[in-house]
Amino acid sequence: MNRHWPTAVVLVAVVLTARAGFAQDSGFGIGPRLTFVRGSADLPDGTQRFSGGAMRFRGARTALELAMDIRSGVSGDLTERVKDYPFQASMLIYPFRAKVSPYVLGGIGWYTQRVERLSGSQTVLDGQTTRKRGYHAGFGGELRVHRHLGVYGDYRYTFIHFGDSEPTASTGNSSQTSSSEGPLPRWIPYADRLKMSHQGSMMAWGATLYF
Repeated sequence: MNRHWPTAVVLVAVVLTARAGFAQDSGFGIGPRLTFVRGSADLPDGTQRFSGGAMRFRGARTALELAMDIRSGVSGDLTERVKDYPFQASMLIYPFRAKVSPYVLGGIGWYTQRVERLSGSQTVLDGQTTRKRGYHAGFGGELRVHRHLGVYGDYRYTFIHFGDSEPTASTGNSSQTSSSEGPLPRWIPYADRLKMSHQGSMMAWGATLYF
């Protein structure tokens, strides 16, 4: 039970903050995004590019974001196809709203990776699926180009650990680790007290069409 308390805290905070913010000024937006992931537990080498989309449920000072990205690639020796499907739920908090609005964010993500063996262009085996859960936090900003259109960019630390906790894998091989693990910056609240560290990072760029 103890290892699940960070998940419960994150989900409760998301719901309560969203309820308070959306009561003042609600809105909904959807759009594409491009992400660059580096040093995560599943992608330890180099930077990988993902494409995907996100929905944002906007309030006066908060927004709830649901985002999913996709990446598919074949190994250099053409023997494996690797598909990644990360999904993130994030709470965005805006100190103020303006044409350019900065924000901080935090949330939880579920990361699915599927590896298939190939023979030429044919799949030989069904492959192996690995799923992991991880927390993330970061900062960014949104530029409102039009009343119904915004563009944004943000930077996120992924696979955040609390104390001595480890990332959770629900199926598949859980032995993957990253060489980029390090402490979170001091500006993140309670990072030192909770002994928070991370195993990756990602940069996201996107556009949102608001209705």
